[in-house]
Amino acid sequence: MGGAIKITRTDMSAKDLRRAAKRTKDGRVVRRLLAIALVLDGVDRETAARSSGMDRQTLRDWAHRFNAEGIEGLSDRNGKGAKPRLSPRQQAQFVAWVEAGPDPVKDGVVRWRCVDLQARVEEEFDVKLHVRTIGKYLTKHGFRRLSVRPEHPKTDREAQQAFKKTLRAS
Repeated sequence: MGGAIKITRTDMSAKDLRRAAKRTKDGRVVRRLLAIALVLDGVDRETAARSSGMDRQTLRDWAHRFNAEGIEGLSDRNGKGAKPRLSPRQQAQFVAWVEAGPDPVKDGVVRWRCVDLQARVEEEFDVKLHVRTIGKYLTKHGFRRLSVRPEHPKTDREAQQAFKKTLRAS
């Protein structure tokens, strides 16, 4: 069950691996280095894995990565993440919509909400996005939640000023 693992790299001994573990700042890489050092010392896979806080199958996988890539192979690999659903051209158009603001006649709103932008993106680009994704695009392009107070399209500034003049000063 807990058979031996074959470490094919001969450029580093168990002592060299322990020395490298002392210099390494990433704790997960240190555990992996020490587990492989135990394997090189002749400890069985299950004992080496348990003493390093991992499963024996996991140790086998890290040993394969060490054989193929050396110490660099023991580091975690970061994924690139999901591909953006909107192309750079579409994102530029999205930013232009936000900067220009909505057209009350065409869009039916006086200020953008994420739901409104979501509907516009689906209508224009035929791409369904979650409301949270719209918020992430806004944040990515430097927009904040704060916005100017919306103004009704039929606001009459002159009538407002005339009304203010009729009020008594308190």
